[in-house]
Order: sequence, then C-alpha cells, then structure tokens
Amino acid sequence: MLGLAVVIVIALLQLASLPSLDRIGLLLFDSYQRAEPRPYEDAPVRIVDIDDETIRRLGQWPWPRTDIGKLTQRLTEAGAAVIAFDIVFAEPDRTSPTMIAERMRRDGEPSSAIATLAELPDHDVTLAKTFTHAPVVLGYFLQHDGRGPTVEPRAGIAIAGSSPPSVVAKYDGTIQSLPRLSAAATGNGFLSLTGDSDSIVRRAPLLAIENGHLVPSLSLDALRVAQGAGSIVVKTSDGSGERGGVPGQVVSLKVGTFEVPTTSDGALWMHYSKIRGDRVIPAWKILTGFMSPDQMKQAFGGRIVFIGTGAIGLRDLVSTPLQDREMGVMIHAQATEQMILGRFLMRPDWAAGLERTLLLVLGLGMALLLPRLGAARGAALCTALITVMLWGSWHAYTRWHYLLDPTYPVIGLVTAYVVETALIYYREERRRAYIHNAFDRYLSPELVKRIADDPGRLELGGEEREMTVLFCDIRGFSSLSEKFSPKEIILFLIGFLTPMCDILLARKATIDKFIGDAILAFWNAPLDDPDQHENAARGALEMVARLEKLNREMRGQQSQPWPGDVRIGIGLNSGLCCVGNMGSAQRLSYSLIGDTVNLTSRIEGLTKYYGVQIAIGSALRDRLPGFAMLELDRVRVVGRDAPETIHVLLGDEKLASTSEFLSLAEQHGQMLTAFRARAWDEVRQLLSVIAPSGPKFGLEKFYALYRERIDALSRNPPGEDWDGVFQAATK
Repeated sequence: MLGLAVVIVIALLQLASLPSLDRIGLLLFDSYQRAEPRPYEDAPVRIVDIDDETIRRLGQWPWPRTDIGKLTQRLTEAGAAVIAFDIVFAEPDRTSPTMIAERMRRDGEPSSAIATLAELPDHDVTLAKTFTHAPVVLGYFLQHDGRGPTVEPRAGIAIAGSSPPSVVAKYDGTIQSLPRLSAAATGNGFLSLTGDSDSIVRRAPLLAIENGHLVPSLSLDALRVAQGAGSIVVKTSDGSGERGGVPGQVVSLKVGTFEVPTTSDGALWMHYSKIRGDRVIPAWKILTGFMSPDQMKQAFGGRIVFIGTGAIGLRDLVSTPLQDREMGVMIHAQATEQMILGRFLMRPDWAAGLERTLLLVLGLGMALLLPRLGAARGAALCTALITVMLWGSWHAYTRWHYLLDPTYPVIGLVTAYVVETALIYYREERRRAYIHNAFDRYLSPELVKRIADDPGRLELGGEEREMTVLFCDIRGFSSLSEKFSPKEIILFLIGFLTPMCDILLARKATIDKFIGDAILAFWNAPLDDPDQHENAARGALEMVARLEKLNREMRGQQSQPWPGDVRIGIGLNSGLCCVGNMGSAQRLSYSLIGDTVNLTSRIEGLTKYYGVQIAIGSALRDRLPGFAMLELDRVRVVGRDAPETIHVLLGDEKLASTSEFLSLAEQHGQMLTAFRARAWDEVRQLLSVIAPSGPKFGLEKFYALYRERIDALSRNPPGEDWDGVFQAATK
C-alpha cells in the first residue's frame, strides 16, 4: 500500500510540474545534445564577430558609427541578404562632429573650430542613410521596468486561432537604438534570451509580448526580411487542427515559406551544433580589406549575417547544453539555421500523456509485484524497465528528434522499489549493524573505534587544539582542464592526488577534504603528533619534489593524461583550531575551523603572487628553526586586520647549512631591511647582487616584484604612516 501511495504522489508531482524535478529531464536532454549534437550543415547564415583581434587592430569599442556604416556597406556590396545586429545603438555617437563641437563649446574652445565641426555630417545621420540602402535588422532589449519607447515592429503578425495566453513572456520596457536608426532599418527583433532556472538557454524565444503587442525575435525577423515577407503567422492550438490542450497555446510560426514548430510560449527548442570556425568571421577581415571582393561575395552573398561582439568585456555570454560560455549572437544564428534547415527538436503534444501513462502503469505494477518478487529479482526488473525507457528516450531523440522525458516514470519505479525494500530491510536488519556499516564506509578505522568507545563523540561540536594546517592547490587548473575531457580530468586528478596523499598520510596528516583540485590537510588530530610542525614542513617539501618527478615521468606518456608542467602552491601555518564533528544534525563531518585555517588559505593564495611553491606563516616559522626559509613580506590579507609576516620554505636542514643559502639569506635580509627603511637605491643595489641567485631558489618572480615595487615607490613616495605592509586585494 505504501508503494502504491508513493506512485500516486509522484503522479501528482508530475501534474504540478515541479521545477526541481523537471530540471532532471532537461539535464538528460542536455546530455543527449552533448553526446550527439546537431550535425553542422552549411546553412546561409554567418556571424561577423567583433573579437579581441578586431579590437586590437581597429581600436576600442564603441567604434565611430562611420565604422559601423563601413562594415554595413561592405556586407551589402557583398550581397548579404540580411544584416542583423546583435548590438543596440541606444546612445548618440560620442565621436560625431556635433558631439565633439558640443564638448568644445563647454570647454571654451575657439568658435571657428566649433563652427567647422558643426558643418560636418553627423555620424548617426550618416549611418541611418547607410541603413536605408541595406537590408538591416536591428536588435533591442526587452525589460520589465516600464521604461523606453514602445516597439514599432516592421512585421505584421497574424494569429490563426485564439490570442496566445499568459505563457508568452510579457514585457513593458525596452532599450532600443536611436529613433533615426530604428526608422531606417528594414526590420527589428528582440535580443533578450532567458535561460531556464539553471540559467542554461535550451529554448530560444521567437515571440514576446511588449505592451500588449506580439513582437518577433531578431532571428525570426531576420528570416522574414531575407525572404521579403511582410508578415508572420502565429498558429495556436485551436487554430491548427490539434485537439486537446489549452486554447491559444502557440503551436507553430509561419514566416515566408518556412513553418517552425514551437513550444506553447512561442519558443524554439534549440538543437545546437558543435563549434565551427567557418561559421564565424572576424570583423577586422572585412574592414581592413583582408578579404577580397570575391571572397566577400563567397562568404556573405545571399546569406543572413549576424553581427555580434565576442571581445572580452563586450561579450553577451549565455550558457548552453554544449558550452558554459557562448555568445548570445550564436543562439540567434543557430536558431535561424534550424528554421532554414528544418532541423528541429520537438516535444510532441502526446509526450506528457505517454510519460504519465508509463509512470502509473510501471510504478503501480512494481509496487504490486515487488513483495512477490523479492529485492534481488525486483531490482533486476526495475533496472531492465529503466534501461528500456532510457533507450527509448535516446532512440526517439536520435531517430525522430523527439524529446521524451523518462524522469517521472524512472522516479516512480525507483521510489516504489526503494520504499518497499527499505521497509523489508528495516524489519530484517538490526539498527546497530546498519550504523556500524555506515561508519565503516565513511570514517577512518581510528575514528570508528573512538566513536564506538564513546558514542558521545557523535554530538556536534569539537575541541581546541594546537594544530598545523596545509592547503595545496594546482596553479592554473582551469586553463589546464580545458585541454581534457571530464573523464580525462578525473584521471589526471587521481594521478596527481594519489601520490600527494600518500606523502601526507606517511607524514601522519589527516586529510580533511578535496576541494576540486585543492587539498586541505592537518596535523595533531584526531591523534596527538608531537612532531606536527616538522612533519608538515617535510611533507610539503616532499610533495614539491614528487611533483617535479611526476612532471618528468609523465612527459610524453599517452596512457595517463598530464597537462605538461604542473605547478602547485602550498600554504602552511600553525595555531589554535577547533576540530571535531561539525555540520548538521543530519550529517556530520570531522573537520576544523578557526582563524589559523583562514589565514593558511590566504597564505596559499599568495604563493601565486610571489611566485613561490611553499609559503608559511610566522607561527610555524618559529617552530622550524633548522629549515631553509626566507622572509617574503608583511601582508595584510583579505578579511584580517592584523598583518602577517610570511616566509618561503625552500628546503630542509641540509640546504639551510650551505654557504650559498647562508649568503643569500644575509643579503636577502639586508634587502628587506633597506626596503622598510625606504632606502630605495640600496634596495636596487642589493637586488642586482642577489637576483642572479633567484632562479636557483625559485625566487625570480619575487625579486622582480620587489624591483617593481621600489620603482613605483620611488616615483610616488609613500606617506609618513607607511609601514611597509602589503595589502592583499584578493583571496
């Protein structure tokens, strides 16, 4: 009976359409697109990208409108069918002669120069004239703030059936291009792209309601202008021949010769293709004459051309199932490609009914059969049914491009199985055996023994102890991970973390957690370690040495993913921490907190700034008298008022006793003393003496940094209250 009740509850949740559960199906559809994206076909669509190289060659954005006009003119001469701007020209051109004249007038410049400028043509007027002779479609943004003029669409929109209901997105504000530019354009369409609750754009809106009127998207109006069509026909559920459903839901759009199936709110399910270099052409190649007239005609003749900005700082970035960061103009371009090619993803009108039927039939069947089948055979049946549904969903996607969501049927099956099996398990298994098994999985044997001896240790809270903390992080991991697939990243991390953890465990460390590629470990808990400071220092040095060996061993190997020369930063410090069982009443974690932990994290972050591999705090430095260490700086880290003196750990007692290190340490200390005494010339002299030793000890970046500092301080001497403390700006 409980299994039957669970299935009924899941069916009610499906009717309610919970966003958190619906997102599971969307993520499944995302995985389908990643596994088999839309095959690229050479549709008559191109993107002109104002990328970083274009900005470098032609100057910073915004450009003079004369450059935009030049770009438009050259595309028109090349035979572009439509030039659609994913750019809004909302403000007058500040480089226009009239604007410059106005600034000169305010600044009291000679009136003759002002009069001369005033006679020159206004850039916006010139651009508007260019637009009148070109097939231009301008974009605009839709907003909910009630500001901006009402849109005057160039396309007529006819509705076959009832007017679309409230599911179509409504807006009451806009950000549009200047009126003279909008009036000169052949078409206009909105640019606004709204992702799902997880911010991923899976559906491109083709329609919106602005102040009570339907308006088209940039991609839809570009397709209309390319065909010379005068209107767009919106078919709703009661005007398309479909039966059932809510009257007025959008079913499809017809623009020219193309008919586009849509969601009920007038959006297009996006079927993304992989990145293609020939789809995007940098703007500089057009404006500098890099492309010949024949190449221009071949690239743009008869095509719909979208112009967008991909340069850093100008990007309109969105997330898609295939890309975490994708240009917004790419969404408009791919939507137009799909409409032209007729390559659509669809949720058939019968999909929800099929999914609901599968949930009820299979879920209720599992609930009734499981008591007779038993746990093992029930699991086999449940697995088989889930496999068939997942295969069917995948087959529908690859064969017919249908999006059929098995989420709720799978949840119903699994939940019915789990609930009934859990009740049986609860009756047959002892509570003590269950708890002991859970502890064996998630805690170390030592902790399990201590908890078994004293169950009170399961209580939230901890104890204060003098501890040593280590943070280790891979330098530039984000850029390194770009070279690999997710599976290869995992293999690389295993290959890196395993030997690092072997070293830490051999040095009696407790590994708290992994934070992506980072390691948090500590000493002196849960067991006492009188040699905690030395173990931590030697462990860090061994990690650096082991990584250098790994870099040599992995170079050129194919069996193990390894991104070249890997570097790490390690932060160490000692002090009082609170360690114990922390978390919530539902879940505990043996961990530590305190100012020492926070400071150690900040010290690790500073290793990249100073270019060293191991940095330690002053408290730990005082506990390691025999090791080879040099003071780096006095730093006021983020979130902490008191300055901290940090040091670099270069080696053990053997290195500390060498004459080369002793000489360097003496001159290094003299340099820091002179620096804090504002003796800039003396600092320069000492740096010139000790800098050649920097590469051997890994201090070349550090000494270059101090040289930059004294140059800056020489030009702008600090005030009397200067204490030589560096204020860190980032964590």
